Amino acid sequence: MYAKNAWKKYEGNTKVVFDFCEGYKDYITKGKTERLCVDEAKKLAEAKGFKDLASVKSLKKGDKVYAINKGKNIACFVIGKKPIEEGLRVLGAHIDSPRLDIKQNPLYERNGFALLDTHYYGGIKKYQWVTIPLAMHGVVCLKDGKNIIVNIGEDENDPVLGIGDLLIHLSADQLQKPGNKVIEGEDLDVTIAHMPLKETEKENVKANALNILKEQYGFEEEDFLSAELEIVPAGKARDYGLDRSMIAGYGHDDRVCGYTSLMAVLDSPKVEYTSCAILVDKEEVGSIGATGAQSKFFENVIAELINKTGEYSDLKLRQAFENTMMLSSDVSAGFDPLYPGVNDSKNAAFLGNGICFNKFTGRGGKGGANDAMPEYFAKIRNVLDNANIHYQTSEIGKVDQGGGGTIAYILGNYNMNVIDAGIAVLNMHAPMEIVSKVDVYEAYKAYIEFITKM
Repeated sequence: MYAKNAWKKYEGNTKVVFDFCEGYKDYITKGKTERLCVDEAKKLAEAKGFKDLASVKSLKKGDKVYAINKGKNIACFVIGKKPIEEGLRVLGAHIDSPRLDIKQNPLYERNGFALLDTHYYGGIKKYQWVTIPLAMHGVVCLKDGKNIIVNIGEDENDPVLGIGDLLIHLSADQLQKPGNKVIEGEDLDVTIAHMPLKETEKENVKANALNILKEQYGFEEEDFLSAELEIVPAGKARDYGLDRSMIAGYGHDDRVCGYTSLMAVLDSPKVEYTSCAILVDKEEVGSIGATGAQSKFFENVIAELINKTGEYSDLKLRQAFENTMMLSSDVSAGFDPLYPGVNDSKNAAFLGNGICFNKFTGRGGKGGANDAMPEYFAKIRNVLDNANIHYQTSEIGKVDQGGGGTIAYILGNYNMNVIDAGIAVLNMHAPMEIVSKVDVYEAYKAYIEFITKM
């Protein structure tokens, strides 16, 4: 059902929408980093009977398996009735979100404060990250092979961290700067301590911070060298609005599509074509590296599926990709009534109108875009209309206003059919983003229809 408010479909039965979104709220509350998202996805998959692909020697139709790559990617599969080389039905999302990363030599003392130096990750408005409660998550890898999991700021009894800003009374010069310079990247340093350690004379606040890290968390200053620590907004995802119709939280982009894609595969019945939900890292910085969508992980896993369901050949692998249909499950920019001028309202994504399709993304003259085939989208429309699924289409703002990209073009390089399909988000890339609960549920239902009917 194209571009109509989806809430009307659930009049008198909003409970099914709200109940599903409770699971999602729990997922993004716990999944503040890509590693934590993979951990949660693994738990959800195993609860549904999925097994580690590495633990099985052969596969048959109906089997459910998952594969994990370096703790930052997970792919879940339901083996279909048809051979792998006849193609898969893939839902692909990314689980990294904009944040602040702790540098390798971060800790210093200045004027009675101990601070950690950071480097921001992804596209952010830097001024949005000051004067809010922040948490630290990640892993510290010691030379002896031990990994220390860090989680500071989420429990109600934990301290929170933060970044200071100049008081309004002294900010006359600061407020003359353009928005991208009001807070400089090198000034996004996180305050972690203020109390001196009595036993020391020099840098005694830093010494106290190191003492706490050693006693409470088990690592020392040089261990920052082999650490991956991320600064993210502290606190739980919350209902938003008096009617509780929306969710406020960190990381909707793109964990809202990651969760709905994952649950669609976990909840799907036996399928004709092998179904897959793959959650990847590094989209916010170009999908690069061993855990980004450009890595060989997905290709290698499909090769392993072919080998464990029959006899492997390079030709079968190529055929599998070329015959695959995929939804690049990524969010769209929601129309904001406070800033209508940046959108062409005829081609904008509105909260409450269901899952959103972007035939193309990119910037300016569609630079860097995947531009989906109209024949492919026509088939998807037919499936969704037959299932009474609410959907809409959009662009990312007016032409030449800005733009953005997804992982769609990367998988499109395999000559498979790909189109972007996700959920409209307000405040995208801010520490607090907003989605409509009905869009979350409609996306989940749409993803199930895709993997079972296409």
